[in-house]
Amino acid sequence: MKFIKAKNYEELSQIAGDIIIQQIKEKPTTILGLATGSSPVGIYKYLAKSGTDFSRVKSVNLDEYVGLDSSHKQSYRFFMNENLFDNINIDKNNTFVPNGVAEDLEEEARIYDKRIEDFGGIDLQVLGIGIDGHIGFNEPDDIFFAQTHVVTLDPSTIEANSRFFSSKDEVPRQAITMGMKSIMTAKKIILVANGKNKKEILEKAMYGEISPRLPASILQLHNDITVIYSEE
Repeated sequence: MKFIKAKNYEELSQIAGDIIIQQIKEKPTTILGLATGSSPVGIYKYLAKSGTDFSRVKSVNLDEYVGLDSSHKQSYRFFMNENLFDNINIDKNNTFVPNGVAEDLEEEARIYDKRIEDFGGIDLQVLGIGIDGHIGFNEPDDIFFAQTHVVTLDPSTIEANSRFFSSKDEVPRQAITMGMKSIMTAKKIILVANGKNKKEILEKAMYGEISPRLPASILQLHNDITVIYSEE
């Protein structure tokens, strides 16, 4: 496990962005695992300005809200298009986000895992960390879920994400999320954490007991993870 301290969010975004750019230079057909939320926005802006060739890259996103289609401004497909895909030369047919309005969500989860498996796994996975220690939408639970699955969101996650909606009542109560198997079998992982409110949970996740009650703690077992955190 490697730790990199950045002076501020801008430098954090640049450091993470440069790791992604180097990965694509070394392997133009890279399979990227991508995250949403506030933490990676700066990374995506940096990538969009970099002139990096994404034409042969494929991407798989961690999660999507159940009940929001791609046209909804708070859906993660909309987020990815707006913050990254519309601003780089990636083929959108090669960008994959779980379908939160699929008729059969269990089948959608199975298809999603099969797609990642067929790609040969993820080359580089980008992660943030929630204030309850979730990664993707893998919330605190009694077990680590290996496969993509539907999850009921923790109240703290709903509260944290309510800032993106008009009210807390509008935040979906469920999401479909990539499970731990696809995340942990990624060849490389970068985890970014910004802000004072992430300090305590990051320390617990990286140095504390490995437990599904703190999902990010499983990352201690990965053999190539870089944690990039802001000085504050």
